[in-house]
Amino acid sequence: MKLIVGLGNPGKEYKNTRHNVGFTIIDNLAKKLGVEINNNKHSGLFCQTLIGDEKVILLKPQKFINLSGEVIKSFMDYYKIESEDIFIINDDLDLEIGTFKLRNRGSSGGHNGLKSIESNIGTDEYKRLKIGISNNKNMATKDYVLGTFTKEEKPIIDKVIDEAQNIILDYIKLDFLNLMNKYNGL
Repeated sequence: MKLIVGLGNPGKEYKNTRHNVGFTIIDNLAKKLGVEINNNKHSGLFCQTLIGDEKVILLKPQKFINLSGEVIKSFMDYYKIESEDIFIINDDLDLEIGTFKLRNRGSSGGHNGLKSIESNIGTDEYKRLKIGISNNKNMATKDYVLGTFTKEEKPIIDKVIDEAQNIILDYIKLDFLNLMNKYNGL
């Protein structure tokens, strides 16, 4: 079983913000797969589905992003999922809009959601898809990540959101090294 998690903040006021790009990707993937994320347990909105022959949970933690590791740990414990079978989708200030990077380990890079995950699961060795949201040094980081994409940025991020769905579907089929080789550098 795989646990695929989009990071974001719960609540309508955070919908479509830069910080919630993980939620958006999970929502779009669910739509593409014809499933609804309508179960609520362990402070998470989720659904279980099959992708190929693999059982998969699509999860949107419903605690604020800096507490998302608690939700992920609860799911891992309840469903007996190992850290090598989780896949996290998060925003990344250090990557330009329109870019992404697959990683199988590494530091949180200052991302509070990733810090929470590492603290709760006890390792930084888990798979992740980092989605570039750029950075605006003229704004406070909190205001920037909780802001929405501009009309110029929207078509750029939409293209990445579409590609992310393909990456996730390939994640189920491919060894992670092959997945990184296929997509990193595009």
